[in-house]
Amino acid sequence: MSTLLIAPSPSLRVWKTGPVHWVVIALSVGAAILAFLPVLTHMRNTWDVVEEYSYGYFIPVITAFLIWQRSDVLRRQPFAGDLSGLALIAFALLLRWVSDASAIRMIGQYGFVIALFGIAVCTIGWRRTRIIAVPLAILLFMIPLPQFVLREVSLSLQLISSELGVWLIRLFGISVHLEGNVIDLGSYKLQVVEACNGLRYLFPLMVLGFLSAYFFQGAMWKRVLLVVVTIPLTIVINSLRIGLIGVTVEYWGRDMAEGLVHDFEGYFMFLICLALLLGLMVLLARTGSGPKRKLIDVFGIEMPEPVAKGVQPASHPLSLASMACALVLVTTSVLVLTKVERPQTAPPRATFAEFPLKIDGLWEGRLDRIEPEVLGWLAVTDYFIANYQRASGPWVNFYVAYYASQSGGESTHSPRTCIPGGGWAISNIEEVAVKLPQRAAGSAAAPSLLVNRAIIQKGEHKQLVYYWFDQRGRNLTNEIEVKWYVLRDSIANNRSDGALVRLVTPVLPNEPEALADQRLAAFLGAVEPRLPAYIPR
Repeated sequence: MSTLLIAPSPSLRVWKTGPVHWVVIALSVGAAILAFLPVLTHMRNTWDVVEEYSYGYFIPVITAFLIWQRSDVLRRQPFAGDLSGLALIAFALLLRWVSDASAIRMIGQYGFVIALFGIAVCTIGWRRTRIIAVPLAILLFMIPLPQFVLREVSLSLQLISSELGVWLIRLFGISVHLEGNVIDLGSYKLQVVEACNGLRYLFPLMVLGFLSAYFFQGAMWKRVLLVVVTIPLTIVINSLRIGLIGVTVEYWGRDMAEGLVHDFEGYFMFLICLALLLGLMVLLARTGSGPKRKLIDVFGIEMPEPVAKGVQPASHPLSLASMACALVLVTTSVLVLTKVERPQTAPPRATFAEFPLKIDGLWEGRLDRIEPEVLGWLAVTDYFIANYQRASGPWVNFYVAYYASQSGGESTHSPRTCIPGGGWAISNIEEVAVKLPQRAAGSAAAPSLLVNRAIIQKGEHKQLVYYWFDQRGRNLTNEIEVKWYVLRDSIANNRSDGALVRLVTPVLPNEPEALADQRLAAFLGAVEPRLPAYIPR
């Protein structure tokens, strides 16, 4: 009697990842981390310093969990690496180089995520990469926004939250006046500073909204709504917090706006955001043309199914693409770690130690200094800071930060970012042309100089600020332009030196801003002809 052999069902066939595959994957990912280490280190430092991004440490853990969650689906398909993933890796490495040349770390950080996609395609192929595409895309949430973008978003949220908060305070019959982001209660002034802009809620809440949409089993419009609603939800809840602080300060004193109470209010409001997001999911589960369902029916975090008993896993074949991927990234990481930097050329210049403290017999200066820890953070090549005064009248603070190279990390720091960090609020900023006095005949002086003009406030104190970026013969006012010309000149001229120039003067009580403008314009006309000796053109 013969025995009939029944082949196992193809649907039961599973694949296993052997030790060699794990070694190749580990080599590829480890080499990618080494190749992108400078930009990744900067990203991690941002998580430590900028509280809005302190959640960044959790993002890789979330991605790893979500990939593991899909491991049962991946086991049912053989790995088929695709050489086209090398194109993604090449593009990622190009971004890494552009990041170095322009000192825009964000470009390299996005390049790292693209490199991980390239590794996935080389290792498991396009079809299987699509299975883990969303978990990999979540890594984009760990990348900090550029400072100038973060600043603009922060300022907008501050103003909106201040206006809504004041509206709430007035509902309680409290007399209140709003000027910019300063809420005047009469007996006490609340300044809605950068820390109260709501971004500490918004970014982590957007991540949670994205994860909720990922797990939510419903129509696409419902998933999109879960992500989009986090923005107005954050603004409303943050405004509610500001309004409640104003009300409690009015009735129970200024202690309600400081210390532990203030911090507790922030955490409590975030919990309210989570509760409202959960409530929205419950509502969406019961909304639609189909039968009403419970939240547990549409939102479930399923664990990967184990391999069925009696099923013998088959080994993945080691593809040429996965080996080529590991070879390219290992070679690149070795080159990055051992490369000899091409030294950039910076023209000879006078040091700021030689800069005069007496200018035109009218202005007399007194040297100031920057604290060592701040100076280390700025990483300047040379700097000058002093307070100048005429025989009578207020002072003018003159500050120049010079960098011999702005590629590979160190670069000029925009006052748009640094001013709020000092507790000052920017109430107005615009680009203006300041007329310069006529110079000697035959000089190549421009009749005017384009600067950023800002009015900044801290409580009752007000100051006027002029600043611009003196970049290899260009006077720039836009941070994006600065980065572009750093990249272009690094490639074309092997130069990326440049400086930030900033003038500050107080706006005295009852003093028209026009008088402060005249003071800065007069000092600018006296000092600007001397700058080329210290900032090469």
